[in-house]
Amino acid sequence: MIHFPAQRRGPLSALSLRLAAAMGLVFATVAVVYIDRHGYRDVNDDGLSLLDCFYYTVVTLSTTGYGDITPVSESARLINVLLITPARVLFLIILVGTTLEVLTEQYRTGRRLQRWERKLKDHVIICGYGTKGRSAVSALLENGLDKSRIVVVERSGPALRQATSNGLVAIEGSATRSSVLNQAHVRTAKAVIIATDSDDASVLVALTVRQLTAGQVRIIAAAREAENAPLLKQSGAHHVIVSSATAGRLLGLSTSAPPLIDVVEDLLTPGQGMALAMRSAERHEVGRSPRELETLVIALVRRGKVVTLADRAGAVVETGDMLVHVRDDRPAANTLP
Repeated sequence: MIHFPAQRRGPLSALSLRLAAAMGLVFATVAVVYIDRHGYRDVNDDGLSLLDCFYYTVVTLSTTGYGDITPVSESARLINVLLITPARVLFLIILVGTTLEVLTEQYRTGRRLQRWERKLKDHVIICGYGTKGRSAVSALLENGLDKSRIVVVERSGPALRQATSNGLVAIEGSATRSSVLNQAHVRTAKAVIIATDSDDASVLVALTVRQLTAGQVRIIAAAREAENAPLLKQSGAHHVIVSSATAGRLLGLSTSAPPLIDVVEDLLTPGQGMALAMRSAERHEVGRSPRELETLVIALVRRGKVVTLADRAGAVVETGDMLVHVRDDRPAANTLP
């Protein structure tokens, strides 16, 4: 099931409001009839009870009108003309409007799904919307990716609701199932980020994605344990990030070189000061040393491989190189001239 971003009011809320309005109209009409119950005649000539007033109101507002209870006094007939008849029309509008709104909402959802499927291409699929998945989405948005190009695959109901409330399209189901990934149009995706809670599930997701895409879609996976990283790469993952090893290394650095932790946190936290970024080498930069550029370059990406500045190949920028650099990520208001 595909869940679109939450809108201002759903059909269930609208239906509840209409139902409350209809019931309020019924009770108001019952009160009016009951106050003037002596102006009505029953076929049994025993007067109107409260139940009779409810009965008369329901059959009148629903236009059934059996005729066993009729207004006979002038005041009762005047009330029918001025109040009961407009209430009957309003009651019918509420009933018909509710049906039309439900049908319209279904049609609108279908059209929205068709437009979404037609435009969905070069998107990123996030398998799992836990802590890692949410952080991955935040990083993608910080780098300029539009929310419409992110699709979340998640089984947990609370995580699904959080994804849609954040403006993302979410697909309910397990990313290990090919039918769910096909709903996410995995064959036309740019990348699949696997951020599940367990390494065994990540391996199954990677195998399923590789089978469906024949290795044409980039797969980035998170592993809890370093020993599972080779298995994930054998399953089709192009990049594997070991969360436990990364956390352990940062813990070690915090003891031996505390300032390095501040630098890493600065690089990874948006809006704090520094951030890692990548861009294409410009024409006037080709042939120059990366150390001479105005941008603080820390590495090159050449034909899909990382080239460090310590390598001989990284001494000069070549055509087609991608520059990995550190950029100023502070808010404009706080940036010094």
